[in-house]
Amino acid sequence: MVKQSPVYILASGYNGTLTLEVTGHLIQRIWQHKQDLVEGFTKKYSAHFLVYYEMHEEMQAAIQREKQLKKWNRQWKINLIEKMNSAWKDLWEELGKR
Repeated sequence: MVKQSPVYILASGYNGTLTLEVTGHLIQRIWQHKQDLVEGFTKKYSAHFLVYYEMHEEMQAAIQREKQLKKWNRQWKINLIEKMNSAWKDLWEELGKR
């Protein structure tokens, strides 16, 4: 089994507050955000909607990509989200069906 390391973006809603993170287990981590079990930015700004993610085979690659994306301006991140998820729907529901 190949371990995957996702980089993901959470939003507070359509075109809302964004946060970009990396994790070793996407389903578990998003569930934790949705339950407000993760203290900090996502809880403070109610950024609970998974609007973008990309998988990497190794954590080091995911961390590098996270650092790259964090340097991007907001509009570039929005464009990235809308390329994959133009409706800004919560992709969490898709993950639960895998």
